[in-house]
Amino acid sequence: MNSPNDTTDPSHASPLGKTTEYQSHYAPTLLYPIPRQLKRSELGIADNALPFVGEDLWNAYELSWLNPRGKPVVAVGTFRVPADSPNLIESKSFKLYLNSLNQTCFADADTVTATLARDLSAAAGKPVDVQLEPLSQTPRAVIGIPQGVCLDDLDIVCDRYQPAPDLLTTQAGDIVDETLYSHLLKSNCLVTGQPDWAMVVIRYRGQPIDRAGLLRYIVSFRDHNEFHEQCVERIFTDIQKHCAPEKLAVHARYTRRGGLDINPFRSTGDYAAPDNTREIRQ
Repeated sequence: MNSPNDTTDPSHASPLGKTTEYQSHYAPTLLYPIPRQLKRSELGIADNALPFVGEDLWNAYELSWLNPRGKPVVAVGTFRVPADSPNLIESKSFKLYLNSLNQTCFADADTVTATLARDLSAAAGKPVDVQLEPLSQTPRAVIGIPQGVCLDDLDIVCDRYQPAPDLLTTQAGDIVDETLYSHLLKSNCLVTGQPDWAMVVIRYRGQPIDRAGLLRYIVSFRDHNEFHEQCVERIFTDIQKHCAPEKLAVHARYTRRGGLDINPFRSTGDYAAPDNTREIRQ
């Protein structure tokens, strides 16, 4: 039987798109890692020469366990998976794993945090940062919009719905350092074909990127099947290749599914990772 690390087909052993019996007792074996290099090779990215740094920021909204007296504790969680980890973690397996905590007793939240960090780091292949906030501690969330220019009101014709990097061009002019964003990014799950919705934010320094072409390029992902993290890396590498900015960062905030949202960030290293301000649809 093939393992997750020796197949190029993510659906081979993944729980995605399959009927699943939920487990309510701790089961770390539910986590399903997928080697990042499978898609990176397709983009011409060498394993030992990543053109970016970054992270995948996950937020979990359906997280619960039992205290030593059998009383439920509910919490929200954030997980930061480094972009240079060998594996991404398949999202349904992540959900199933978190659900396996539901009827499991833990001494305290710190024990849960340490358990999650250990298991997720083993799956990803690098240390994963875990932060849990029990709802009894009244955690707060911030919803906002980027400090930049929204492209969505541009009057453009859209007729391409598979990634079309040739739409990316620059204009003659002074070097700019700007942030452009759009709520029109939509792609589909690589395995199930279910729609994934996101806001994408592009910050760069370089020759001005043609905004109409950039928006048409973002829309061109509409019928494309790829995981969230892979879409962001494709956008990053396409902009880098076709627009040659001096500095670049691409950040996407995807709407949640199964109590999880995924927010990949990739940068040349010149821009810090954004905070965890949510998009309105999150």
